[in-house]
Amino acid sequence: MKRFHVHVHVEDLARNIDFYSKMFGTAPARVESDYAKWMLDDPAVNFAISTRGHGHTGVDHLGIQVDNDADLLAMKTQAQAADLSLIDEGATTCCYARSDKHWVVDPQGLPWEHFQTLGSIPVFREEAPVSAGSATTANADQASACCTPKVTGKPLGIPVKSAPSSCC
Repeated sequence: MKRFHVHVHVEDLARNIDFYSKMFGTAPARVESDYAKWMLDDPAVNFAISTRGHGHTGVDHLGIQVDNDADLLAMKTQAQAADLSLIDEGATTCCYARSDKHWVVDPQGLPWEHFQTLGSIPVFREEAPVSAGSATTANADQASACCTPKVTGKPLGIPVKSAPSSCC
């Protein structure tokens, strides 16, 4: 099964949890001090909110969550065949979860996350170990970045602006 994913940055988590719980008719599946997530079946949506927006509110990124490796590989293969700018994070952690993911970016600069959740973790994001002298600056930046990677490149041949560093 594929599930649509929406992540929105909010200012007041408690107020928004109350609003979305009433709107969806159910409590979040997960609540943390800075994050909440609803795993809705009808429609099939992974809807997340967080206060990690670095001063901006609204839609941070969209995505498609899959249940298996084959679906994730098919999405990655399709993006590569279409010559979309692809950022492959592979195995990573974010949003209180371990996952395997890659990103594509639309012509407006809106990131789309394609991912498979592999398990839960007790913190928002675990820092990737970086051994001294072996990591490039780009690798170190990506290891310390939070969820949505900074975007460079030209999806569909159209220049895009850099996305602000943000979190799932």
